[in-house]
Amino acid sequence: MSEAIFLGLGGILSVLFIGALGVPVAYALMTVGIVGMWYVGGFSFLETTVKMLPYAILSNYSFAVIPMFLLMGALASAAEITTELYAFANRLLARVRGGLLMATVVASAIFAAISGSTIVNASVFTRIALPEMRKFGYDLGVSAGCIAAAGTFAALIPPSISLVIVGLLTEASIGALLIAGILPGILTAVMYIIGIGILVRVRPGLVPTERPPVSGISHLQSLLSIGPAILLMFIVLGGIYTGLMFPSSAGAVGAAGALLIAIMRRKINFEKLWYVIRSSAGSTATLFFIVIGGLFFSRFLTFGGFIHEVTALVSDWQLTQVQFLIALSILYLILGMFLDTLSILLVTIPFLFPVAVSLGIDEIWFGILVVKLIEIAAITPPVGLNLFAVMGASEKRIPSKVIMIGVIPFIVIELFTLGLIIYFPAISTWLPSHMMN
Repeated sequence: MSEAIFLGLGGILSVLFIGALGVPVAYALMTVGIVGMWYVGGFSFLETTVKMLPYAILSNYSFAVIPMFLLMGALASAAEITTELYAFANRLLARVRGGLLMATVVASAIFAAISGSTIVNASVFTRIALPEMRKFGYDLGVSAGCIAAAGTFAALIPPSISLVIVGLLTEASIGALLIAGILPGILTAVMYIIGIGILVRVRPGLVPTERPPVSGISHLQSLLSIGPAILLMFIVLGGIYTGLMFPSSAGAVGAAGALLIAIMRRKINFEKLWYVIRSSAGSTATLFFIVIGGLFFSRFLTFGGFIHEVTALVSDWQLTQVQFLIALSILYLILGMFLDTLSILLVTIPFLFPVAVSLGIDEIWFGILVVKLIEIAAITPPVGLNLFAVMGASEKRIPSKVIMIGVIPFIVIELFTLGLIIYFPAISTWLPSHMMN
């Protein structure tokens, strides 16, 4: 084993060990990255990197997309858009067996196009959908598992913070990545609905035989109530797709639109607005601190020769694209059992992305596959963040064992969907290839 390989593996294991001790991932990545850069390049190299790299990231206009998307999601939650979305989806599927589970999937998919955060999605729908499903006798584990799994749509459907971070780490087009997530996200939602339909027929005891009643409001009135949310979604995604707006501009327009909806519905006042702005700013600062730590770590792996050596090693093994993607999937599924999704991205992408490029894998396809894998990691026991988000939002009324068993059918659906995205790359690449400049 060469010194570069030994050094890089030592750095990766050090980050994992420090994180296992409970140290925040940003500090773990930054500490190992700084020590590693000092070791491979000396103090001058370290000093230059520490001075230049954070400024280069924070001053880049393209990265303004993160706070704008976070603000849009927070304002959309404040406007209580989710309530109308769930009511509309429930009415649409009221006559279908397992309709409340399917309604959760549909509403989560639509809200994901405004939110961008998997944890927010899971937490919000736990408060809205779970009481309804429990009221009408739905199985607790499957209900909670469905909410946790549907919450992960926000990792793939734009405006996805995960796709933006992948764009930061790989220097791929953020706009193209966001648009690329649309079809895989829709496919995932459709597969969930099909999977739920099969599940409730194989195990009929999971859902009640009687359909829950719905109010007398017409379908047209129900559709009109979600009109502003749908319009906001089309403005943001359409602006990016047609090239009329950069992702950052689209995020700003989306945040302004969400604020306008909240004002028109009288759901926000100055105090609540100030809280939303402060929380979004705090989340942005935390996220950028983690990303900067990840870039320090990436710089250490690059200049230490680890990435070059790993790429050469994989080339010597003569792996095919499919073999590499299968190995990638297994690695992420294992890591997802023990690490949070952001840690997985920041630790692995710096050395996996160059290998993927050397094998001729399209950078957009790679980005979608990675985000799909961390989407699965977010619901993989025992460390799936969305599982804990649902348990927390339910005020711990859901035992961990119950939700971990209940989410298993949705993990199976996710794996099947992942196989389709690997076998048919056009699902990820077709829309970006037709984007206008």
